[in-house]
Amino acid sequence: MITGKKKILIYGYGNPGRQDDGLGVLLAEEIEKWSNANGLPYLHTDSNYQLNLEDAAGISSYDMVIFADASGEDIATFLFEPLQPSAAVEFTMHAVSPAFILHLCTHIFEHIPEAYLMHIKGYEWEFMQEMTEQARTNLDQATDYLKQFILRNTEK
Repeated sequence: MITGKKKILIYGYGNPGRQDDGLGVLLAEEIEKWSNANGLPYLHTDSNYQLNLEDAAGISSYDMVIFADASGEDIATFLFEPLQPSAAVEFTMHAVSPAFILHLCTHIFEHIPEAYLMHIKGYEWEFMQEMTEQARTNLDQATDYLKQFILRNTEK
């Protein structure tokens, strides 16, 4: 890690084989390409189909964590919001919530990284690789926003 720079993790989750459900994973891939092209060694990415309890250990060594996922909720293109730990266990398509992973990190590792959740608007969830054009536009806008956010917020 470069001295004075926050160590940041972008964690995308979802299923790229279900159309727009893979938006979080694709966001992590786009940020990884950008990070590699621009020599940003403090910026890391990870992805999976869903969050798991073990992810609490994975986020425990970061100063900032940004979780990214597709959303079918009523949002325009994307929603970026601060995330607080929560002991509430939510039963969703993803095994555990980012707030619960953050809670576990705090409880087990006594560390609470600055955390955010990026919801990216999706439209179709069928079993196919192709994402919708609207979702691609939303992904591009979310990626651009996140790049600027990272550049503004890397100093400790």
